Amino acid sequence: DFLSAEIIKDYKEGDKSLHLKLEDESIYECPVDPQGKELPLLRNPDILVGENDLTALSYLHEPAVLHNLKVRFLESNHIYTYCGIVLVAINPYEHLPIYEDDVIYAYSGQNVGDMDPHIFAVAEEAYKQMARDEKNQSIIVSGESGAGKTVSAKYVMRFLATVGGSPSETNIEAKVLASSPIMEAFGNAKTTRNDNSSRFGKYIQIGFDKRYRIIGANMRTYLLEKSRVVFQSEDERNYRIFYQLCASMNLPEFKDLGLTCAEDFFYTSQGGDTSISGVDDADDFEKTRHAFTLLGVKESHQMTIFRIIAAILHLGNLEIHVESSKDTCTILNEDEHLNNFCSLLGVDYSQMQHWLCHLKLVTTFETYVKNMSWQQVVNTRDALAKHIYSQLFKWIVQHINKALHTSVKQHSFIGVLDIYGFETFEVNSFEQFCINYANEKLQQQFNLHVFKLEQEEYMKEGIPWTLIDFYDNQPCIDLIEAKLGILDLLDEECKVPKGTDQNWVQKLYNQHTRSQHFQKPRTSNTSFIILHFADKVKYESEGFLEKNRDTVYEEQINILKASKVKYQMVASLFQDENNAAPSTSIRKGTAKLSIRSTRPAIKSANKEHKKTVGHQFRNSLHLLMETLNTTTPHYVRCIKPNDEKLSFKFDPKRVVQQLRACGVLETIRISAAGFPSRWSYHNFLNRYRVLMKKRDLSKKDKKQICLTLVEELIKDPDKFQVGHTKIFFRSGQVAYLEKVRAAKLRAATIMIQKTVRGWLQRVKYKRLRQAAIVIQRYTRGFLARRLAEHLRRTRAAIIFQKQYRMLRIFRAFQGIRSATITIQAFARGMFVRRIYHKILVEHKATILQKYARGWLARTHFHRIRSATIVLQCYYRCMKARQELKALKIEARSAQHLKKLNIGMENKVVQLQRKIDEQNKEYKLLNEQLSALTSAHSSEVEKLKKELVQYKQSHQGDDSQLLSFQEELEHLRLELEKAHGERKVVEDTYMKEKDLLRKVRLKFTSEMKIIFFFFSYFKDGFTQSMIEENGQMKKELEEERSRYQNLVKEYSRLEHSYDNLQDEMILMKVTKGVSGTAPEIGVEKAAMDMTVFLKLQKRVRELEQERKKLQTEIEKTEQVSKTSQVGDVFSLILIFHRQELESENKKLKNELNELRKAIADGATQNSSSSDVQDRYNLLLNQLKSANEELEVRKEEVLILRTQIMKAAQQKGTEKNTVTERTEDWGYLNEDGELGLAYQGLKQVARLLEAQLQDQRREHEEEVEALKKQVDAMKEEMEKQQQAVLQTTLQLSPKVQVEFGIQQEITRLTNENLDLKEMLENLESNEMKLKKQLKFYVKKVKDSALGWQHESKMQAVVQRKEKDFQGMLEYFKEDEPLLIQNLIIDLKPQAVSATVPCLPAYILCMCIRHADYISDDQKVHSLLTSSINGIKKVLKKHNNDFEMTSFWLANTCRLLHCLKQYSGDEGFMTQNTPKQNEHCLKNFDLTEYRQVLSHLSIQIYQQLIKVAEGILQPMIASAMLENESIQGLSSVKSMGYRNRSSSMADGDSSYSLDAVIRQLNMFHSIMCDQGLDPEIVQQIFRQLFYMISAITLNNLLLRKDVCSWSTGMQLRFNINQLEEWLHGKNLQQSGAAQTLEPLIQAAQLLQLKKKTSEDAEAICSLCTSLTTQQIVKILNLYTPMHEFEERVTVAFIRNIQTHLQERKDPPQLLLDFKHMFPVLFPFNPSSITMDSIHLPASLNLEFLRKV
Repeated sequence: DFLSAEIIKDYKEGDKSLHLKLEDESIYECPVDPQGKELPLLRNPDILVGENDLTALSYLHEPAVLHNLKVRFLESNHIYTYCGIVLVAINPYEHLPIYEDDVIYAYSGQNVGDMDPHIFAVAEEAYKQMARDEKNQSIIVSGESGAGKTVSAKYVMRFLATVGGSPSETNIEAKVLASSPIMEAFGNAKTTRNDNSSRFGKYIQIGFDKRYRIIGANMRTYLLEKSRVVFQSEDERNYRIFYQLCASMNLPEFKDLGLTCAEDFFYTSQGGDTSISGVDDADDFEKTRHAFTLLGVKESHQMTIFRIIAAILHLGNLEIHVESSKDTCTILNEDEHLNNFCSLLGVDYSQMQHWLCHLKLVTTFETYVKNMSWQQVVNTRDALAKHIYSQLFKWIVQHINKALHTSVKQHSFIGVLDIYGFETFEVNSFEQFCINYANEKLQQQFNLHVFKLEQEEYMKEGIPWTLIDFYDNQPCIDLIEAKLGILDLLDEECKVPKGTDQNWVQKLYNQHTRSQHFQKPRTSNTSFIILHFADKVKYESEGFLEKNRDTVYEEQINILKASKVKYQMVASLFQDENNAAPSTSIRKGTAKLSIRSTRPAIKSANKEHKKTVGHQFRNSLHLLMETLNTTTPHYVRCIKPNDEKLSFKFDPKRVVQQLRACGVLETIRISAAGFPSRWSYHNFLNRYRVLMKKRDLSKKDKKQICLTLVEELIKDPDKFQVGHTKIFFRSGQVAYLEKVRAAKLRAATIMIQKTVRGWLQRVKYKRLRQAAIVIQRYTRGFLARRLAEHLRRTRAAIIFQKQYRMLRIFRAFQGIRSATITIQAFARGMFVRRIYHKILVEHKATILQKYARGWLARTHFHRIRSATIVLQCYYRCMKARQELKALKIEARSAQHLKKLNIGMENKVVQLQRKIDEQNKEYKLLNEQLSALTSAHSSEVEKLKKELVQYKQSHQGDDSQLLSFQEELEHLRLELEKAHGERKVVEDTYMKEKDLLRKVRLKFTSEMKIIFFFFSYFKDGFTQSMIEENGQMKKELEEERSRYQNLVKEYSRLEHSYDNLQDEMILMKVTKGVSGTAPEIGVEKAAMDMTVFLKLQKRVRELEQERKKLQTEIEKTEQVSKTSQVGDVFSLILIFHRQELESENKKLKNELNELRKAIADGATQNSSSSDVQDRYNLLLNQLKSANEELEVRKEEVLILRTQIMKAAQQKGTEKNTVTERTEDWGYLNEDGELGLAYQGLKQVARLLEAQLQDQRREHEEEVEALKKQVDAMKEEMEKQQQAVLQTTLQLSPKVQVEFGIQQEITRLTNENLDLKEMLENLESNEMKLKKQLKFYVKKVKDSALGWQHESKMQAVVQRKEKDFQGMLEYFKEDEPLLIQNLIIDLKPQAVSATVPCLPAYILCMCIRHADYISDDQKVHSLLTSSINGIKKVLKKHNNDFEMTSFWLANTCRLLHCLKQYSGDEGFMTQNTPKQNEHCLKNFDLTEYRQVLSHLSIQIYQQLIKVAEGILQPMIASAMLENESIQGLSSVKSMGYRNRSSSMADGDSSYSLDAVIRQLNMFHSIMCDQGLDPEIVQQIFRQLFYMISAITLNNLLLRKDVCSWSTGMQLRFNINQLEEWLHGKNLQQSGAAQTLEPLIQAAQLLQLKKKTSEDAEAICSLCTSLTTQQIVKILNLYTPMHEFEERVTVAFIRNIQTHLQERKDPPQLLLDFKHMFPVLFPFNPSSITMDSIHLPASLNLEFLRKV
């Protein structure tokens, strides 16, 4: 074990011990060699601890490497670390959120040194080198079992599949990923070290085309562990497919497999527990079947595979019976498992039963059949099971390669090698020998590659090359594979008829005893030891020959070959076995590498066939090494931190053992032997400029400056070397430089502290001196004031004493005087009271006598009177009883009841007579008015005719004038008469008004009662409606976002479809193309058609969802209306009352107007037409008043009857009703109000019940409709799937034709619907036109009545024609218009004109087509314009200016179509002139929708172009560039340097460059007239992208997580906020998108020590998730030794505070997220007739109208 310690006492030569202080503060004396030869290893300075690259450490040795890995793994939770060209990956045994798609996109396109170590960084480096160097790449993943090799390889393939996605939508990348679950099911198993251990090696070649998109893949496998099929150690399992199949045994298709649980089968229960915690075998089986389907394996083949697996399980359960002679064994005829085995594989039962127990021996002359012993039968059975599984595994690999194969020529490939690491167990056998042999070969290749890279680096920098000694394991490899090596001797022994493992071991002892890598154990003669590069391994020879032979008897194979036709796949597994290549798994090579057998296959005549396993493995390993040597390798070494599989537990011994085994420490040793520390001049100058002198810094040559400093500090020239671009240092020199730098900084710090402290003390002294002076001044003043106060008080005391003494004497005199007066007063009063008391007593005695005598007289009188009254009462009571008896007899007669009812009948009759009289008077008045009206109208007509005749004859006659005057007087008299009648009507009206007022008052009281009962319903329904409306708005926003994403996807597919069309045309035109090319094109087209059909299905689903959402919104509105029925009914009577009041007011006003009009007509000489109009007005008003009165009466009666009916329903409870009416009798005479109240309560209950019933019915109806919709959806999906399946089974050409027919059918149906809609619109249009003509004619007729007043005929003048804002063109000029106005137009050509001029020109052309009612012209122009814009945008898909130009014009055209559509909602801001220019004939709503779609596409393209320009700048400008000079300090990055650190940082960007680019974007969009609202949305999206990318880089880069970076980041954010403010974009919401970045910068700058700091961080960082906060704290790195690291306890404290948060799981922000865009209506103030067409547009063929 290694311990960290600090020297607390200086060491001198000759000291026998070192005085050390350990990490736990304990003191330890470490004994050392007195000569000082073996001192403890030095630890790196704290500034270098936790580096991303181990080669960046100054001291390179095992403790330093182990300590760095431990700090990164345990304290920072970083599982990846670079070691030169190797990525060290430590298995955390816990799922970490660092593998999502957003992390893939963050690493994609980045330089490997710019980001923190990650498996994605290695994959990106391989992908980038393949594209840059055009050379094949390999990623070699190795490690122990359980170290995470398979998972790492899967992540590599997932990254490559995501980054290099297939362009033809064939989903080849999905198929590549789908191969993983299949290979895991058939090749992975649980071991004691790993729950999902790969028991085979595999090399996957992922092929790419010239555009570096995945086109296919190929897989090779190595050394499947077949022995696991028949044997598992304790606490281990067989291959996962066996348990998956047993877990799914209850599926209906597996009923005939005869499966039970896994514990019932011998081959799956030897290891004990058959389950794994956290693993669902049934669910994994479904994933395996889905992967088979995705790779194109037929359902029948899948079932055959599962039948073979089940047959192997049944084969293991055979019952072998030993006969009396032990050398003979049999299997019963009725053996269930053998029967199942034979039926599942379709082989003969008797033959298989016979040859499992017998052996066939062939000699020269005869053939013998021999019985086998029990052990031989078991071995034969197991060998057959292993062979069947091995052949099935090979078949699966071949079909995976077939599914991943492509006919397109492969340009390059990336290989991923997932192979077993070095293994050593207590008992090591043939499998461990092969594995360690493969690792010896890989380690040799690794050493040579590292040595080669070091040599190339030195030669590139011009440094003298010195030979570095490194471990060469070629002798160990020769020991194994050379002539007469271990494998040769093993194969030779296998050929011997009676060869044994002991004989083979003896040959090894004889042949290799002298080898330095071979040893013979002292205590064993059956084992041998090989000294591998990693460790000594002892191998047991037992089973080597058997495993190398892999013996399977030919008779059993022939039985399997004879499998029935139904099981043809079973037979095919063994048909070509004799002619197979040595490595059947290597089915196909790459396009550049042809792999074939070095020797022809020799057909064996004996029972054993094929070459030995060792020979096959050696050949396949040689082919693998040849492939790796032709590629550029990248290394991933997986490390297992502990054997207990505990998360984030670090066992140093196990880690060091694996580091040695995988060659990481060898890489460190090679690096340490040379110059491990390497600095570019730019970084070295930035880091150590504090050590340089001012005169040296004035030099321009950075190389010379750095050389001067190094020569001054490091005296030994062998400790460093100067290269062309870098300085190379020996091990420990960087630590020395850091020590000198720290000393210089410490001295400067002390000087600064001394100066500051002196200044602070001087300031303090001055402050104290000034304070003392002030205190003295105030003290002296206080003393003087106190003395003056004392003198004043002394003088005042004397005055007070004088006054007090005088006052005291005066008061004593006054007291004596007042006492004397008081005594006199009391004495005099006593005498007077005595005299008064005597007189009073005498008076009271007189009064008592008077009252006593009166009381006696009254008592006598009362006694006599009471006796008299008693007598009178008894007499009167007797008379009253007699009279009461007579009255009771009379009350029983009918005459009395009649007398009582006489009053009520009279009252009803009087009321009825009164109503009849009023009706008669009303009818009489109406008749009089109608007669008067008819007479008046006839007179008026007569006067009109005479007046017309008079005007026509132009002859005036005085007599006629007099007659007219007389008639006018007559009419005036009649008018006065009518005025009198009107007064009568007014009186009647006033009476009715009083009656209505009474009714209104009555209903007011009733409404108050009803409103009280229904008011509480309102709040609940209102709140629910508000919540539903909010939810609907949220869903609408999400729907808008999904819809815009769909538009984006549609645009992308449209572009890919156009590209495919271009490729098809090119392939047809190009000569010399092979015949397979058209088929490939057709295949692509077919696949595109399937994708198109899927997209079409998705579009229909979204449309249905949109309609469904719309109907739900309507239904909710209806529900809200029905839910408010109670409120409406409760308010309906109040509304009636309000209507009555309003109508009363209205009638009163109208009567006042009539009165005023008649009065004016009576006083002025008006024409007969005015009189007639006023009479007509009077009659109409009277009629309407009467009708309204009748309606109100009916409503009152209806309401009264409803109330009475409700009251009658309560009539059954007579007693209760009578009691209540009696109680309410005081309210009114008849108790009507009480009955009304009871009735209304009943009505309220009924309405509430009806409301609940309606709501329940509505919910049931909604549920039923939802079920119907879901059922229809499922039916449609089934139909579409059926159509897709039938379509995919057809040939490619038929698929294309079928897809076109489907599209034609869909378009035909849509056209029919549109035609039907058009016919309906045309019919409505005809009706409206007829109505319009009728009203126009009516208006003209009414206008003719006034024309007779004009004495002169109007003169019609021809007005000069003005420009009406319309442009006319001929149909044949339309292509030229599109060409000149859209396709060939440059934005600079119209920069000096009106913004969005093309949109205005197109709108004017559309107006003319609308003016002439040419719908074909409108359709053709809009379609051509949209297609032309799409063509231009496709051509200039990376031109921001062009994209912005057409976005502005498309939006302007959309606004113009809305502004001039004629819809009132869009005309509110129009001028009268603009309203004249509105469209007359056509409704272009559908084209507005198409333009809206196009605007969304252009907006998304504009964002994409802007993001493509800004994205490379963001990380460098925001995080790396020194906005504040001198803050950042560069640290050594080891082998992988940052791109910004290269070549003096020329590739870096500054924030000024980003702001200049934003200024350019803003000026372009503003100059082109883009709407301000859209500009704000664009910058909001761009600022979100800036924030997301910057934060993602911060979360993935340890080198930028420091206090200085936080300061610079905050400064950069302030610059961006100031830019937003300067451009008036603060309302766009862009500043809010920077909030997470601001909080991250503040987090870097805050203190991170105490609990108060933790609480402050949690309260501040509300926009950051818990994972992001913890990640930044883990990444926080001090750039100077004066800063402190964040402790693990502080991070745990933060996690405790934040555990209540419910944050999303993802770590990074999705920088590709796009906010939904809105295009608010923005009308233009420019009129069409004011637009001028410049001659530069070449639009002379357009004619102004």
